[in-house]
Amino acid sequence: MGRNIDIDEAHKNIVDFIRKYVADAGNNGVVIGLSGGLDSAVSAYLAVEALGKDSVLGVMMPELSTTCPDSLLDASKVADKLGIELKTVDISKVVDAYALEIGDDFLDTNIETNGNLKSRVRMCTLYYYANLLNRLVLGTGNKSEIVLGYFTKYGDGGIDFEPIGGLYKTEVRILARSLGVPEDIIKKPPSAELCVDQYDETDLGNPYEIIDEILVELIDNRKGVDDVKEQFDMDEDIDELVKRIQQNAHKSSMPPIAHIG
Repeated sequence: MGRNIDIDEAHKNIVDFIRKYVADAGNNGVVIGLSGGLDSAVSAYLAVEALGKDSVLGVMMPELSTTCPDSLLDASKVADKLGIELKTVDISKVVDAYALEIGDDFLDTNIETNGNLKSRVRMCTLYYYANLLNRLVLGTGNKSEIVLGYFTKYGDGGIDFEPIGGLYKTEVRILARSLGVPEDIIKKPPSAELCVDQYDETDLGNPYEIIDEILVELIDNRKGVDDVKEQFDMDEDIDELVKRIQQNAHKSSMPPIAHIG
């Protein structure tokens, strides 16, 4: 990869960041959505190291039509290994209630909109427990997703702080191995499971190994788009990534306020 970071130092800095952020906020710990995927597993490992297992609550939030049973098993595996409390909230009936009230406008063909709804229902669930227990919602987004806007605004992007948000996906995998995250979770194809057969790398057009190399040149090394196209010989794919960055920039900003006077 095009940038060299010290994973051990990053590990220490993230743990210190979690511990200090929670202490400064005066909260009792964190709530984290455990999906069975890599990012949530790494985030949970780091949170337990920073705060202790009794201060971390994991919540699985399956939706029957799209959640893979193996994902629930992997999430349970992580919780068991870390010794944290794990709750399961099936969001299927909540989504069905929306569909019933919205009526004909709720179409199975509107995959992205309905997937975003599921993500926002999960956000509401996490904040319910966070409010109940005086805790913070710990995000699980990585830098690749954040830069590209590959998340749901006020869904999985609706969190209090983002500990692994400075690491690209490929760097999260390296950190996962040093933490001892199970290898089958590390190697699992990334998916938000918001619809059937949805995979991140299919949506984004390339494996994260390639995407991250491009993003490092564009974001960290501040190279021009034309130079990066020449370097990778991938004009169309790079145009698509740049388009995502530009169109989704609003997701990482506070809502704009009109200037008065």
